[in-house]
Amino acid sequence: MRNRSFFSVCMVLVLSTVLFSCSREDDPPATNPDENWPSDSIRVLKGGLNFPWEIVWGKDEHLWLTERGGRVSRIDPRTGETLFSTTLDGVVARGEGGLLGMVQDPAFAQNGWIYFVHNYLEGDAYREKLVRYRFTGGALADAKVLLDNIPAANIHNGSRLVIVEGNPAVLYMTTGDAANTALAQQPGSLAGKVLRILLDGSVPGDNPVAGNYYWSLGHRNPQGLVWANNKLYASEHGPNIEDEINIIEKGRNYGWPSVNGPCDPGEQAFCDANQVKEPIWSSGASTVAACGLDYYGSDRIPGWKNSLLMTTLKNATLFRHQLNAEGTAIQSTEQLFRTRWGRLRDVCVSPAGRVYLCTSNGNNQDILVEISSLE
Repeated sequence: MRNRSFFSVCMVLVLSTVLFSCSREDDPPATNPDENWPSDSIRVLKGGLNFPWEIVWGKDEHLWLTERGGRVSRIDPRTGETLFSTTLDGVVARGEGGLLGMVQDPAFAQNGWIYFVHNYLEGDAYREKLVRYRFTGGALADAKVLLDNIPAANIHNGSRLVIVEGNPAVLYMTTGDAANTALAQQPGSLAGKVLRILLDGSVPGDNPVAGNYYWSLGHRNPQGLVWANNKLYASEHGPNIEDEINIIEKGRNYGWPSVNGPCDPGEQAFCDANQVKEPIWSSGASTVAACGLDYYGSDRIPGWKNSLLMTTLKNATLFRHQLNAEGTAIQSTEQLFRTRWGRLRDVCVSPAGRVYLCTSNGNNQDILVEISSLE
């Protein structure tokens, strides 16, 4: 009996060390040898979705998912059962717009806060806003608008969210140029930017410009964002050439619309004058429609450690970008699962190293896929 009790105490201590934060943060991978998880290497966890956008591994050990039409769902990652689902008020889905990015508060277990980005109507004007809800009593309540009146359009709305813990914690948000390319180079516009926001919606005092939310400018349509290696990585759609992966730095210009990808000879003058930060990867003479982005730091899938995983729509492929030890460059790129499930919108890595993908094919035929190991 004493040995059995000692074993139970040890197991509780082991389990208490597991970190349940999805992706988008550079936390050490967590493993649990007695998970009682389905043994499938690759499985379709859930079907019947319609244009899912964001996958988050919640701090409650469940998957959270947004769909562009406005639905938010909480899903059991073992069974695929939907345990909670609701539709947010005021979401207006047009073209590529609707309910987009989502992230949980670092103290979600205590305060229940979840942050969402969605498009809405202000009179006849299509706009975008950042809203915080509280998950309590099995429902989303206490909506608070943190930032609104962001330009939006049927295309190029961003939007991904990442919270980086610190004193204070800050939230990064990507926005697209809302089909108005000139806005990306205007510091006074919220469009075509990576924004940096305090969790109460105010402007951090150390942003590049006092009272201004922008952290970086010159973006076309960044739809992937992850914090890893103490760096902020973003993936971005190019026009018809040069999708990009960038390391986002304070106050830097990323060139759009004057620069596509690396600085070519015809773009060099603009790059020099504006201190343009060049991407660490680009797709070259064509596009793959780079979308969701996450960091893989686990030992679960051999050979994937210290990689950026990126979903693509047009190419319908999961890209694995192997980083160097410092995380400052991409050493090699591998393409996986090409056209197996169709267009891929987002990717999420759980603390245990499982990878989750969602498709973007429409007609209520979209799926959520779990990859526990390679076949």
